[in-house]
Amino acid sequence: MFKLTSDFKPTGDQPHAIRSLTEGITSGLKNQVLLGVTGSGKTFTMANMIQQLNMPALVISHNKTLAGQLYQEMRDFFPQNAVSYFVSYYDYYQPEAYIPQTDTYIEKEADINELIDKLRLQATANIMTRKDVVVVASVSCIYNIGSAEEYGKFTLEVKKGDNADWNALGKRLIELLYERSEFDFKRGSYRVRGPYVDIYPAYEDFGYRINSKDGFITLIEKFEPLSGKILESGETLKSIIIYPAKHYLMDPSVFKPAEAQIRNDLKQEYTQLKKDGKLVEAERLLRRVNYDLEMIKEVGYTNGIENYSRYFDGRKPGEPPYTLLDYFRISYKDNFLVFIDESHMTVPQIRGMYNGDHARKKTLIDFGFRLNAAFDNRPLTFDEFYEIPPHMVYVSATPNEWEIEKSKQEIIKRDDRKAKLHEGVVEQLIRPTGIIDPKITIRPAKNEVQDLIKEVEERVKRKEKILVTTLTKKMAEDLSDYLKERNIRASYLHSDIHTLERSDVLDNLRKNEFDVLIGVNLLREGLDLPEVFLVAILDADKEGFLRSKTALIQTMGRAARNISGEVIMYADVVTNSIKGAINEIDRRREHQREYNKKHNIKPKTIMKPIREKIAEKPDDPFYILNAHKPEIDQKAVADLDSSALTGYDKKRVVKKLEREMRRQVDDMNFEFAIAIRDKIRELRSQTT
Repeated sequence: MFKLTSDFKPTGDQPHAIRSLTEGITSGLKNQVLLGVTGSGKTFTMANMIQQLNMPALVISHNKTLAGQLYQEMRDFFPQNAVSYFVSYYDYYQPEAYIPQTDTYIEKEADINELIDKLRLQATANIMTRKDVVVVASVSCIYNIGSAEEYGKFTLEVKKGDNADWNALGKRLIELLYERSEFDFKRGSYRVRGPYVDIYPAYEDFGYRINSKDGFITLIEKFEPLSGKILESGETLKSIIIYPAKHYLMDPSVFKPAEAQIRNDLKQEYTQLKKDGKLVEAERLLRRVNYDLEMIKEVGYTNGIENYSRYFDGRKPGEPPYTLLDYFRISYKDNFLVFIDESHMTVPQIRGMYNGDHARKKTLIDFGFRLNAAFDNRPLTFDEFYEIPPHMVYVSATPNEWEIEKSKQEIIKRDDRKAKLHEGVVEQLIRPTGIIDPKITIRPAKNEVQDLIKEVEERVKRKEKILVTTLTKKMAEDLSDYLKERNIRASYLHSDIHTLERSDVLDNLRKNEFDVLIGVNLLREGLDLPEVFLVAILDADKEGFLRSKTALIQTMGRAARNISGEVIMYADVVTNSIKGAINEIDRRREHQREYNKKHNIKPKTIMKPIREKIAEKPDDPFYILNAHKPEIDQKAVADLDSSALTGYDKKRVVKKLEREMRRQVDDMNFEFAIAIRDKIRELRSQTT
């Protein structure tokens, strides 16, 4: 059972929204829209629906920062239930690509964030074992992660009284992609210590100790890997189930028939390339596939193994890949919810993923780098995605026409009694706090930076926080540096900052570590920052995606959690987008005023605690290299202690340093680049 924990009860429009949407689900509606203004408690409404329906839920967000915030909120609402976080686990990802114009092949390169990998594995383990599950995910949930049915088959159950055959146990753990590691005990590994075996599940923060006596397992304990402290005694642990250390597994018995099919396809595609006069491409494909097959046969892996996933999964050409949604479908049938948060952004993003991936793969296939099967290692098409969820609620302050029309069409098909539930769109325009939408001022863009600095200096004196949105990353960084030169505490936030650090940057603003946060596209939907008094929008009259009516309304909403919130738009021309955004804000403002007057409500600023981090930073002396740019200075590089690292770790760090060196050269920070180059030489001399 879901148990919602909160100091608040539904109020304002929330009771109506919860009742209407819940009745829509129970009556079998697939599509509904929750149109909720910023600060109206949309997440609280979702949580109440989950509790009342007692249904597992997947919440999909269009960016990792917002997904992280939603995860923290849901985790606070459901502390006794299984709330998980599922986003792309790459800190750095360069996909495989080919540029024909310059004959440039770019090999796939990636750095996997182990903490996010753990959270992803925890999500799927929860889905396979529990009913009280909420997963907050980015659109990475529509990408291939391997068959849920196969994942469910690859488990290890250990019970008290079983034979203590450590060889058989180790063999099974290796099949589940765990590594034996006697010295470096980390997630996804195990170690044998005479009468007991320690296992560190890839998806947990604790380990299991399996004790034996006289050839039988006598005790199973849960312990803290770092200190060895026992967390749960063997009296309560009668048995445990260990799930795989990776999502994608290949049954060894599958390889031989898969290899035969791959070689058959290789023969056909090789012949066709030669017929088309593509001799170089044909030879390239032959060498590449033969090399990959030998690697898979000998070591079980090759760079780009995912391009052969169709053969190992047993899928036919064109069949959809296995994704996180399949885990929900297989575990819960038609008894789960999907919330699409900020649907005006998330739906188009889901819709566009397939085409971009297909275009890149087509070039690789046409020039002999991959078999046609690479097309089937892909995200879901929108139609494939749409078919899976039994119930979807599109949540946004500015829903698109597509979501609204889809919901209304379904209502029209219903009989009159059910149609009276609502028209497919439930509005939640009232903020329980009574806060009215912010005052909006338009100022000339001609001297926008000078005017902004004057405004910022005045507000910093009053200890008020400011958000500034720009059109480019470079401008965000340059403006941040410019403000710092004037002794104004500023920072920036954009997509180059790693996933887990983005939440830290937002928390640091709330902790008063700086006063001005500058960003491009991440300072829009859903950010919950009640300390912000002013939102400044630079170049507001530059019509386009970042300055559309929807984008402006969303950006203005960041000032709607504070009773003194204000928005300044810098524009020389009042565009149609600006007019439309202001008119909609005026409508919502009037609606809130009437409610406040009717119920005698005095507006008050939202007060929210700074939540616990999504995941703690690892105890890694080189973690600073993953941190966001202002922390990577010459002192940090000079202080790196290489004596504590293994040869493998040194090679890993060299790769990161090389990327950072290139970035500093691009920014013309040549002295820093030289310091990094010297550190790279030092590390390389120790690994040769």
